[in-house]
Amino acid sequence: MRLVGVLFVAMIFGLFLPVPSWAQGIIRDAEIEAAARDWSDPIFTAAGLNAQDVNIHLINDRSMNAFVTRGQNMFLHTGIILNAKKLNELKGVIAHETGHMADGHLARSDDAMKKAMRPMILTMGLGILAAVAGAPDAGAAIMSKAQEVGMVTFFAHSRVQEAAADQAAAKYMEATGQSGTGLLTFFERFRFQEIISGAKRYPYFLNHPLSSERINALQARVETSPYNAVEDSPEDLHKLKMVQAKIIGFLEPPQTTFNLYPETDDSQPARYARAIANHQAATTKIALEQIAELLNEEPDNPYFNELFGQILFESGRAEQALPYHRRAVELRPESALLRLNLAQALIASDTPENIEIAVEHLKKVLVREVDNSFAWYELSVAYERQGKVAQAKLATAEQSYAMGDYFRAQSFAQRALMELPQGTTEWRRANDITLVIAADPRIRRQMTQRRRR
Repeated sequence: MRLVGVLFVAMIFGLFLPVPSWAQGIIRDAEIEAAARDWSDPIFTAAGLNAQDVNIHLINDRSMNAFVTRGQNMFLHTGIILNAKKLNELKGVIAHETGHMADGHLARSDDAMKKAMRPMILTMGLGILAAVAGAPDAGAAIMSKAQEVGMVTFFAHSRVQEAAADQAAAKYMEATGQSGTGLLTFFERFRFQEIISGAKRYPYFLNHPLSSERINALQARVETSPYNAVEDSPEDLHKLKMVQAKIIGFLEPPQTTFNLYPETDDSQPARYARAIANHQAATTKIALEQIAELLNEEPDNPYFNELFGQILFESGRAEQALPYHRRAVELRPESALLRLNLAQALIASDTPENIEIAVEHLKKVLVREVDNSFAWYELSVAYERQGKVAQAKLATAEQSYAMGDYFRAQSFAQRALMELPQGTTEWRRANDITLVIAADPRIRRQMTQRRRR
């Protein structure tokens, strides 16, 4: 699991701001992302969307929230995954957000979005100032509040759209042979947030105004579905529990994980969570023993292989990690993240043969995820090890461009241009980066401000 240090609100709205290390991040994890796609893609298809065009982003935030933005981006907080008592609830939320996307609610809300951005930009600015002043924790809290301020303002006008998204969600769930009761029970479980004065209110219900009329209308629609009584399959429920265990194991303090999953709990999710927590607590021997036990049960589980390799790699045993990362890629060759893990271990082993193989894997990763800044970074390292300095500079320019650091991107692209053979594909790409940066007025303003600072 990786936490990508990105100001995701800035990315959503095209704000070109510095990226502080303390910001809430986007989680990248092969297993969680694969599960999210399995749960979501049939719903996207039922809504008439091309599932591959919809991007799902997982946000490291225990608050319960989910939202979509223009460009077919769906954001799920870890909190909404952890609060799901059954998978059908989470799927219901996903279907609801898909309703916003498919019905073009965002495209018809430009004025509301502009109004929402004003307080958000101001609050985000305060967050940055707090961090610069030496109070990163305060900065992080303000940044978190910035998202809430902006999104609440944006959704405050949309009660009619919320009701329409409810009905669309019920339709998509029915079209995929699933019950729509999950969204209904999700609403009812947290309904008190709307009616109890002074209660802590979750961002999801601030962003998605709830009403008795909405619940009643949704209930009437769901009860007419022939799939109303369909329950989660044991396999789906197990997958949800494994995802929840992984999130808790990686993102909570180890002792919290041990309290939530005591030794008396011998279920696979509990053992998974404890193994991850032991890895986080640096009790590596125990973590490896626990993952080995899971691997013995499921030797063809790509994510158990991945975790075993990750623990070995992060404990300085890159060579020993290679067979497990190779096996993970063999089992899920379409996963860019599993392939990236393998490439990282190959580079760390530092043999010419392995570095050459790593370059090929990284190129395949970047075909799937051209904006993966970490993959570009690893490629720059591999090229440097091979003595391909100009290609390393171009990869660094690509990394910087993907991260929104256009000043650095332009600098390295210009250096690469001076060293790459003119007219080659790589030379043209370096030239494209410099031309795009020079032509974009927003980027020019950002770079001018940076020079002044």
